[in-house]
Amino acid sequence: MLLSQYPINTLKETPSEAEVVSHQLMLRAGLIRRVAAGIYAWLPFGLRTLRKIETIIREEMDRAGALEVLLPAIQPAELWQESGRWGEYGPELQRLKDRHERDFVVGPTHEEVITDIARRELRSYRQLPVNFYQIQLKFRDEVRPRFGVMRAREFIMKDAYSFHLDAASLAAGYDAMRVAYTKMFQRMRLDFRVVQADTGAIGGNASEEFQVLASSGEDAIAVSDADGYAANVELAPALPPTTPRPAPREPLERIATPGARTIEQVCAAVGVTPERCVKTLIVAGTAAGAGGAGATGPARAADAAGTAGATDTAGAADIASARATPLVALVLRGDHELNAVKAQKLPGVANPLRFALPAEIEAATGSPPGFIGPRGLAGVTIYADHAALALADFVCGANERDAHLRGVNWGRDLPEPLAADLRNVISGDPSPAGGGPLRIARGIEVGHIFQLGRKYSEALKATVLDEAGNSVTMLMGCYGIGVTRIAAAAIEQNHDERGIIWPDPIAPFHVVLVPLNLQKSPQVRAVADALYQELQAAGIEVLYDDRDERPGVKFADAELLGVGHRLVVSERGLAAGALEYRHRRAGASEQFPRAAAVEFIRARLQL
Repeated sequence: MLLSQYPINTLKETPSEAEVVSHQLMLRAGLIRRVAAGIYAWLPFGLRTLRKIETIIREEMDRAGALEVLLPAIQPAELWQESGRWGEYGPELQRLKDRHERDFVVGPTHEEVITDIARRELRSYRQLPVNFYQIQLKFRDEVRPRFGVMRAREFIMKDAYSFHLDAASLAAGYDAMRVAYTKMFQRMRLDFRVVQADTGAIGGNASEEFQVLASSGEDAIAVSDADGYAANVELAPALPPTTPRPAPREPLERIATPGARTIEQVCAAVGVTPERCVKTLIVAGTAAGAGGAGATGPARAADAAGTAGATDTAGAADIASARATPLVALVLRGDHELNAVKAQKLPGVANPLRFALPAEIEAATGSPPGFIGPRGLAGVTIYADHAALALADFVCGANERDAHLRGVNWGRDLPEPLAADLRNVISGDPSPAGGGPLRIARGIEVGHIFQLGRKYSEALKATVLDEAGNSVTMLMGCYGIGVTRIAAAAIEQNHDERGIIWPDPIAPFHVVLVPLNLQKSPQVRAVADALYQELQAAGIEVLYDDRDERPGVKFADAELLGVGHRLVVSERGLAAGALEYRHRRAGASEQFPRAAAVEFIRARLQL
């Protein structure tokens, strides 16, 4: 491509609305332009990268035996009503009516549509297993679209859905997709991890995320470099301490702590560190003694010596009505954070997790929030995290306003509670795989695979006949990749203060050709034109900067656009029979013979 014929301008200043690096650089480099909140137009350079990402995905999906389809973006409401998601999905589901007042949705995902096709087309076990995939625009009406294309309302996704006769076939199909996804991201030359993940609202028996590591990532990932373990922090188990709990040494003591509600305030008042305190969080329970259906994301626990609460006051009527709510106490060490995903799976804990209201807390404990402790909680089920259970002589709330207890010991001063894994892992915790300590990395989720089970096939009655002629509900897997998100994640992982640094396989061009003094030097013009033709003939994609601009402007734009390999043609270099080469990550340039240009560049491309 001749850059002089490209009408899109690069930007010197960072747009004020861009919060993260990928958004800033995509706007500055002219890859995208905002049309509306969370909706972007992809311009030619950006689209070239998207198409390369799509090509890699398509090649690996085809190699894995999946069949490409194209499903409608507009879906009839009847299918969503049949699956039960019409009322469950929430406000992110964009609903609309046609001219006949019939209800439709703009597809955020396509489980219903593909299951409807499967129940019409698949009749026999001989047609299984099968995997259908598409690469298509999706729309989710995010309440707060942000970070550019990272969390947009309209985005491109590769979604795939597999159908199976039995669990063994589903597991094999899932493993095939795991291998295919791994190859995709390896080919894109991204630093990523496959992490164990919670199945959440999607459901199913197994779930893994593909996370591109980047300091700006929204997700926290527990990683062990020694044994290869990786899991989303909300799923990573925190192992119990291997050393026995110390014997009690201090007497039980009540300490006045006026106004001290948070761990920091209590530590200052009592003269201890957070790891010597426990915090007691009161959450809603279930009358049946088991968690209800549903799922939610991790809730951040208040860092309080008691439990979270907005107010101390509760009227008599509120307290009376609150007494009917079963409550559960969750006890953690003061420096640890509650993991809501783990907590809401415990017997007797409401799912999704809900923190108790101040009136409920006072009804159960007689104390306002902020001063709650596990001692003397009559009629409340108590779960203690393994790390809290390992403490001796700890500090906790006294279940009395402005008071805490010091020198508290399990077994001596209060009964042994139910032991549970309640917390998020932290750096330095032992790896569940046994190979070394964990570290907490940040990641950007770019892919997610599920063993879905029969959630949709059962609701939509998608069955086939097995070998014995019996009707069997098919098992399903679903496998998603955020195509537009990959482009942003690649930038978050590969950039510097000058701009983007694309991995070669997804760069919009392989080489940027920068001739200096092009308009005034016939020799530079002739060599640059010839190089442009030679490289293209060799299958090397070239961005030819033939603009009448100063060298500094050309170099700055080349670095901003992030093409990995730069060739400079200058009169000085040609006088020595040489060209100048610089890799985008290199600190200095090098010279090489003009005659070896194609071989030189080809040897350095990592496609």
